[in-house]
Amino acid sequence: MRHRSSSSQALGDALKRVARYSQITNEALVVGYREGNMLIINLSYSGVPRHSERHQIEFCMFAVLRLCRLLTGQNLAPQHFSIAHHRSGANPEMGRFVGTKVEFGADRDEFALKAESHEFPLIHADPYLNNLLLKNCEAALAGRRGNVSELRTRVENEISSLLPHGRVLVEDVARSLGMSERTLARKLSDEGLNFTEILQQLRRDLAIRYLDDRKMHVSKIAWLLGFHEVSAFTHAFKRWTGKTPREIRTAGAY
Repeated sequence: MRHRSSSSQALGDALKRVARYSQITNEALVVGYREGNMLIINLSYSGVPRHSERHQIEFCMFAVLRLCRLLTGQNLAPQHFSIAHHRSGANPEMGRFVGTKVEFGADRDEFALKAESHEFPLIHADPYLNNLLLKNCEAALAGRRGNVSELRTRVENEISSLLPHGRVLVEDVARSLGMSERTLARKLSDEGLNFTEILQQLRRDLAIRYLDDRKMHVSKIAWLLGFHEVSAFTHAFKRWTGKTPREIRTAGAY
């Protein structure tokens, strides 16, 4: 990634190429880039469940910011820095590294730099290498098949962002995926799946993951999973696993 970006002339050009060619080295991680009042860099997953990759997404977010700083030789401080998953407690080291507050539980994984950052020159720009790599990367993209996400993964990723709001409706998920509720149901049925089963299994998997973080109170976990009452979460968890959340934590592992 660094060679593809450092061969460019300015930071904006480098980031556009990172976004375009990132799938060559990592099919699952999608880098997004857009310009406007601010320069926005966001990360998303394709074909991989977002909720199971918390540590990797954090690493990638910080790595892209560090890459911007290395390329320009400037200690760039984002206007905002957000991560979609939830964490218990503050992490001051993250804030110190980023230069601003790291917001967890946000709508998306992204950070924003000042608009003028687009024009910042790269300290080791190499026009010859740039032209060579562009030809090779375009050839590599042309020879690849389209990256098609598994439907279940796309549905899970949409559900994950809706759960804390306490109201996960199949029509909302279908709309986010650009299809009707009937079409989504048919496509899931073709794969031997249904929406309710995906929702419940995702809640179960997230519950076990959250319970492993002993700093996270059970009431917060219940809220993150869309339960209005802790008792409702406890009953559901026992139905999923045969144990209560307290018993899981007492045992130390599931």
